[in-house]
Amino acid sequence: MYSEWRSLHLVIQNDQGHTSVLHSYPDNVGREVANAVVRPLGQALNTPSAAGSESLLKTDKEVKWTMEVVCYGLTLPLEGDTVKYCVDVYTDWIMALVLPKDSIPLPVVKEPNLYVQSILKHLQNLFVPRQDPGSSQIRLCLQVLKAVQKLARESTTMARETWEVLLLFLLQINDTLLAAPTVQGGIAESLAEKLIGVLFEVWLLACTRCFPTPPYWKTAKEMVANWRHHPAVVEQWSKVICALTSRLLRFTYGPSFPSFKIPDEDASLIPPEMDSECIAQTWFRFLHMLSNPVDLSNPAIISSTPKFQEQFLNVSGMTQELNQYPCLKHLPQIFFRAMRGISCLVDAFLGISRPRSDSAPPTPVNRLSMPQNTAINTTPPHNRRHRAVTVNKATMKTSTVNTAHASKVQHQTSSSTSPLSSPNQTSSEPRPLPAPRRPKVNSILNLFGSWLFDAAFVHCKLHNGINRDSSMTAIATQASMEFRRKGSQMSTDTMNSNPTFDASEFPDNYEAGRAEACGTLCRIFCSKKTGEDILPAYLSRFYMLLIQGLQIADFICYPVLASIILNSPPLFCCDLKGIDVVVPYFISALETILPDRELSKFKTYVNPTELRRSSIHILLSLLPLPHHFGTIKSEVVLEGKFSNDDSSSYDKPVTFLSLKLRLVNILIGALQTETDPNNTQMILGAMLNIVQDSALLEAIDCQMEMNGGESNLLKNHRRTNSGISTASGGSTEPTTPDSERPAQALLRDYDTAAGLLIRSIHLVTQRLNSQWRQDMSISLAALELLSGLAKVKVAVDSADRKRAISSVCSYIVYQCSRPAPLHSRDLHSMIVAAFQCLCVWLTEHPDMMDEKGCLKEVLEIVELGISGSKSKTSEQEVKYKGDKELNPASMRVKDAAEATLTCIMQLLGAFPSPSGPASPCSLVNETTLIKYSRLPAINKHSFRYFVLDNSVILAMLEQPLGNEQNDSFPSVTILIRGASGRLAWAQQLCLLPRGAKANQKMFIPEPRPTPKNDVGLKYSVKHRPFPEEVDKIPFVKADLSIPDLHEIVNEELEERHEKLRNGMAQQITYETSIDQQSEEEWLKKSFPDPVTECKPPSPAQEFQTARLFLSHFGFLSLEALKETATSRLPPHLIALDPTLPGFFDDLGYLDLLPCRPFDTVFIFYMKAGQKTSQEILKNVESSAHVQPHFLEFLLSLGWAVAVGKHAGWTGHVSTSWSINSCSDEEGPEQDEVISSEDTGASIFSGQKKVLYYADALTEIAFVVPCPVESLTDSLESNVSEQESDSNMDLLPGILKQPSLTLELFPNHTDNLNSSQRLSPTSRPKKLPQGRTIPPMGPETKVSVVWVERYDDIENFPLSDLISETSTGVETTSNSSTSLRSTTPEKEVPVVFIHPLNTGLFRIKVQGATGKFNMVIPLVDGMVVSRRALGFLVRQTVINICRRKRLESDSYNPPHVRRKQKIADIVHKYRNKQLEPEFYTSLFQEAGLKNCNP
Repeated sequence: MYSEWRSLHLVIQNDQGHTSVLHSYPDNVGREVANAVVRPLGQALNTPSAAGSESLLKTDKEVKWTMEVVCYGLTLPLEGDTVKYCVDVYTDWIMALVLPKDSIPLPVVKEPNLYVQSILKHLQNLFVPRQDPGSSQIRLCLQVLKAVQKLARESTTMARETWEVLLLFLLQINDTLLAAPTVQGGIAESLAEKLIGVLFEVWLLACTRCFPTPPYWKTAKEMVANWRHHPAVVEQWSKVICALTSRLLRFTYGPSFPSFKIPDEDASLIPPEMDSECIAQTWFRFLHMLSNPVDLSNPAIISSTPKFQEQFLNVSGMTQELNQYPCLKHLPQIFFRAMRGISCLVDAFLGISRPRSDSAPPTPVNRLSMPQNTAINTTPPHNRRHRAVTVNKATMKTSTVNTAHASKVQHQTSSSTSPLSSPNQTSSEPRPLPAPRRPKVNSILNLFGSWLFDAAFVHCKLHNGINRDSSMTAIATQASMEFRRKGSQMSTDTMNSNPTFDASEFPDNYEAGRAEACGTLCRIFCSKKTGEDILPAYLSRFYMLLIQGLQIADFICYPVLASIILNSPPLFCCDLKGIDVVVPYFISALETILPDRELSKFKTYVNPTELRRSSIHILLSLLPLPHHFGTIKSEVVLEGKFSNDDSSSYDKPVTFLSLKLRLVNILIGALQTETDPNNTQMILGAMLNIVQDSALLEAIDCQMEMNGGESNLLKNHRRTNSGISTASGGSTEPTTPDSERPAQALLRDYDTAAGLLIRSIHLVTQRLNSQWRQDMSISLAALELLSGLAKVKVAVDSADRKRAISSVCSYIVYQCSRPAPLHSRDLHSMIVAAFQCLCVWLTEHPDMMDEKGCLKEVLEIVELGISGSKSKTSEQEVKYKGDKELNPASMRVKDAAEATLTCIMQLLGAFPSPSGPASPCSLVNETTLIKYSRLPAINKHSFRYFVLDNSVILAMLEQPLGNEQNDSFPSVTILIRGASGRLAWAQQLCLLPRGAKANQKMFIPEPRPTPKNDVGLKYSVKHRPFPEEVDKIPFVKADLSIPDLHEIVNEELEERHEKLRNGMAQQITYETSIDQQSEEEWLKKSFPDPVTECKPPSPAQEFQTARLFLSHFGFLSLEALKETATSRLPPHLIALDPTLPGFFDDLGYLDLLPCRPFDTVFIFYMKAGQKTSQEILKNVESSAHVQPHFLEFLLSLGWAVAVGKHAGWTGHVSTSWSINSCSDEEGPEQDEVISSEDTGASIFSGQKKVLYYADALTEIAFVVPCPVESLTDSLESNVSEQESDSNMDLLPGILKQPSLTLELFPNHTDNLNSSQRLSPTSRPKKLPQGRTIPPMGPETKVSVVWVERYDDIENFPLSDLISETSTGVETTSNSSTSLRSTTPEKEVPVVFIHPLNTGLFRIKVQGATGKFNMVIPLVDGMVVSRRALGFLVRQTVINICRRKRLESDSYNPPHVRRKQKIADIVHKYRNKQLEPEFYTSLFQEAGLKNCNP
């Protein structure tokens, strides 16, 4: 920069301005003259009475003569007061430029600039080291320096010549004292800090008022290079350059750029009036004033200055050993301090130097100093003193070197001496993101790259005889590294060329500075913006640095390794070109760090917890690579340079797939040794990621094998779909040294997803019931991991599944059995979470309940939760449930246990129902029954309402529905509203087997057979009164005693006789005719005779089925109707009065209470550079505006459902749980209009459609908000059925919900004419008047943001977009618990997804922390594959919302809220009838009082 300018060295050397006339005389003459002349002047100044009197000197000649004497007096020994008087006189006189006083001679007042220039030259004599320096010389020097400081600050009339003389004076006195090797306890050591401080402060004042010319800058640069062995030089340079940088950034990048906070005392060094141009010029010159800071690592360069060379020869002429100079022993610390200063500047430019929690600013001053153990034990006193002066008082809490925030860090012992912890980061704070407007990586490296790269390779050794220069310079030349400055030599060359320097004397001391440089470079490269290009020269050298620094063989350097790991967490998430070449080296480093429980080698340098956390972050970004890149081989860099062993793994290219075993092994090793809760949770999240990714990959492979020969298109798709080429990882033999290492205990089982899943279950369950059960945050994460593992679709043995269920049961038993003082809300939250985990396992694996042992164990745990104890505590003692007093751990635990019991009894094996997963309840209520039944006479008053046990409301419709049911049998339709939902049962009294029932309509008795009259022969026989034998009996006399009739007849008798005969004949005729007539009538009659026939009674046609049902089921008894005297609960069976006003409103309110927790996710798409909410919302209006992977991601979250026809949660209360609508035909012209539009993802805005996911335990609506104007357009037309179907086809395996009907055979409705078919109407967006929304409890809205450019995350307008995320829940009566009113913006959970160039996705989670800590499986900094993204996002959302519900005081589970509402309905609408009235009402027809609806 100053090559064309002359230095002022010769001017300074040849200047005789500091000599006096008296120097020509013998010493005693000058001493006596000086003593005599100076005393009256000095006494006049020091006598209070004479303080205001005029000076003795009046003329120009007198003053000049006196000055010759004073000039000589300043060279005298320090005994006596002469030198002090000289100093007093001169410090008084130079104030003529500030404020003239009477004590100053008149000539000096008139020509102050001229005299002050001479005085300054004379004062140089005072700073010449004396033979026996004492405190008096130090005191006098400080007096002069303070006067000079005041002169520069306050003088307004100083001429340029005077400024130049002043600067040369300060350079000269600094050079006089500081250039020579430091003598312990000498004057230079004591004054160094003040000397440099005054020089730099005056220099900055000169820059403002009279900018120094280039020769002065060049001279200063050359001289400062001679003083660098003083720690104060680097310390003060660092303070000044940081203060300048703070001002520079303010006007260079504007107020929006994160300000670089520095202490006020440092900021005051920069004159406020210095303008922007001046600051920029000064900043660049000051930056280079220290020359190359890397020289500090090379004692040979530092000791090659003239003053050092002068002292190389001692009195006897023998050369002294260079390393005997104590001052050179401090070079490692000075080198580290310089690197820390540069590191601080880099952080300032990156915008990551935020203030720490205790407001101590992160300047070099209070950044960490060298650790005690790496510094030399014989630290001279001035070092300790200088630390106490320069470090802010607030940061020095103890006598040791401490971090600014040590008092706030939990691991104080380890972090307090850590020199390598990444700047501005406590162990609890998240790492700050670089500022969005930061400069490019190339720009920062152009400024600092040369120094940092040189420093990063200081004292590095490469093997096989390759020294640093040949390898590094070769690479530098090959890569055309233009930024290497001319003359910047590698330190090793110079050291080797210096015969007096033995490099082995300084082996490890420079590691701290080298580590700081490596860490800084890692931070620079990690700050790369999305899409930014970095010069290949920089990248190649950086990768060389990483490969060198990550060595774990003979050349391991623990500080450097720790620094690289600490500062590289996002390294693999930045899309750096070729970064994969260093993957094997990072894996080897992680194998050294993570499975090591103690990290004893690193403890002295770094906080082990932070080191492990950074290592885990790196591991999270490496885990997806083996599956993603498959059998691609990694490149080999510097083959054979690091080892003499030919079989070293670094020499051979390895496939990424072969690294999987090592990565999984590190993961499992890390989990076994980790003790920090945050780190453990990150590992648990990674575990679910790798298991799920393996399972999905195997599923794809199986599918492909079944399909046989696939087309190239499919192959290409699979390649981009994060697939690999081989069927599974199991066939690839690992080519890593780990396969020969028994200590690593690698298991081949990890190759398969099932083996990985089983190992994960074993590890987590074992630790859940040992180390982790006391820690809430780890317990919750472990239970979430187990819940996630339950959903992984991999076939594992039932014994392993039972192990998971048993461990959760054991965990609940342990937590419930803890002593009463330990029972807190947090403990109960852990038990509730465990019950939820149990439910997930049971619903995902319902066949586990087929095992008797498992069922018994689960039901025992449920009983423990509900009652507080188990019935069977030992083999002998059994306490029956009816005899136990309910004493649960808490009501929340009891509620969770009841929910588990409901899950076992009602959901296992019954979900999803035929009506689809949208609702676990029946999609039928009173309105639907009335609408779809064929009986026009029924209305809502046709239902009878009863309540069983104060917990179940029965709505009974006694009339048959008029469909294909057998109407002649007693039938009742019952709507059962209980704590778990609404269920509809259509019941018929079955009296005959099903076969008979199908053949006949009603009961008909068996008929008699018809008579057969034509059977056999008919004989006409005349019957006699007496038998024939009577005629054969002979008469006796007695027989003849009675005469015959004709013997006695006479005429009179004859007449009578005749009359009688005639009468008899008539009678016979008559009787014969009667017989004939009766026979004819008999023949005419039907058979059998209806009058006399015995018939069975005809079947009943009308039934009071409600009474029959209650009676048959045992609900109807005198005991059930009686009030219990001891309890306040109503009787077991009561009737409700539906005629009371508000009854049906409250019933509708109960139906709106969901029976599963529901969550809402709002998905946004943020294009590069966008900042406003409207821009972001417009992106989703067309699929052309978004990346295709975004649409694929949406469809992986859930399936599309049509709002208004959907029976589940839709993201807004007004359209959710809609059960009274079904699909109907729509006009074809509408279909055409809609299908021609490209609505993109905005179709899922919640107006027409929404993405939906549900399982047995939860439901989620995924809403993609779009601008308001596009919503109004979409309201005018519904979505076509065809489009709905086409979207549904994208989601195989999802049940399509059939149209709702009450027909047993739905196709029979075709026979109905169109007037009979009811056309449903969708519910409008606004709520119907009079209908209230039930309070839904605390609501958690999660935002998922797809960002094209990672740096835009800081600009995401979260507060503006929260207003777009209305779900209607905020307006409910308990809005005090809604998200809007209670959740600060920083706690709103947001998951950012950033697609990387590799096809993987980088995750950032924001706001999902708080009391319950981080939520898994997605954690900050994780990288996930395209396959697993949808599953992991969904699982994270479910877990975030579960955690928020656990945290909330006001949340009640759905079944509890329903139970409370049922009790409320019972209280309000109970029909308070006497028992006789109740029985009477059962025999009356329902709705008699109110026939009109």
